[in-house]
Amino acid sequence: MPTRQLNWVVVVVSILIVIFTSVSCQKKEQEAVKGKKIKVITTLFPLYDFAKNIGQDKAEVVLLLPPGVEPHSFEPKPEDIVRINKADLFVFTGKYMEPWAEDVLKGLDHKNLIVVDSSHGISLMEEKGKHEHQHGHQDEHKEVHGHKEDHTHQHKEGHHHQMDPHFWLDFGHAQKMIDHILEGFVQKDPSHKEFYLQNAEQYKSRLNELDLKFKEVLSRCKKKVFVHAGHFAFGYLAKRYGLEYVSAYGFSPDAEPSPQKMVELTKTLKKHGLQHIYHEELITPRVAETLAKETKVSLLKLHGAHNLTKDELDKGITFISLMEENLKSLEVGLQCQ
Repeated sequence: MPTRQLNWVVVVVSILIVIFTSVSCQKKEQEAVKGKKIKVITTLFPLYDFAKNIGQDKAEVVLLLPPGVEPHSFEPKPEDIVRINKADLFVFTGKYMEPWAEDVLKGLDHKNLIVVDSSHGISLMEEKGKHEHQHGHQDEHKEVHGHKEDHTHQHKEGHHHQMDPHFWLDFGHAQKMIDHILEGFVQKDPSHKEFYLQNAEQYKSRLNELDLKFKEVLSRCKKKVFVHAGHFAFGYLAKRYGLEYVSAYGFSPDAEPSPQKMVELTKTLKKHGLQHIYHEELITPRVAETLAKETKVSLLKLHGAHNLTKDELDKGITFISLMEENLKSLEVGLQCQ
């Protein structure tokens, strides 16, 4: 073979090798990007469950709360703050559920962290549901790591508990929370927008079906009052389905009901001919047991879905399955036909 022809063959082969190597490297880079999961830190079980359903295999979702820990008194440890700082998304309920979140976020140096306040635009109720408190006006926000946070109703220190933070128990609000989380996913990973959107819509559809089932079952109950020997957590649920809700104490699960309150609960049980009293998850039902003994009623559990035990997490308990169990308990306690 002549030298010129040989040189030409060498050049062609070299070009092909370069092209093949380049394509191979690009393919490996694409696979690496494709295989990278979005790191999501959530503060409460409903948020954890919502985010897992939206992100599925494209997200690594972590619940900041340790299993079995009651969240109202939770304070993040230094290692928790480090985890938040390394995350892509931080999803929290709102300043009334996690009053520590704002200070933590101000101290972070992660410029790429997307913060999702799931209470954004949701109308919050005051304690015992006596009044509503509009939350989320567009013209009274400030940026916090790229997120607009409402400061319209900032109370003095120590008064954050006056607003009811348990709005995930209204399934209409829960769907809005999912929309906020979806926005965070899309902002962080726009290439998979349709994937996240489809997952979110499927989950919202399941919540809508559950909502219709609650309305149907609770519309045929003999009783419209339920007594809860726990902290005030079910105001949104009661309002949505036209029920009257009485709890032993306010928003703090560590509180103790006064003797006057115990008398009031006893009178309510007797007045309405109730045969059951409800207790909450994660806390020994001492108050409920005392009332049940005095009034000869039975105990039923209503799960606020704040957090799960390790055993429940291992079993794959979901927000929807918890709510289905709640409906069964309400059906019995309210004597639904």
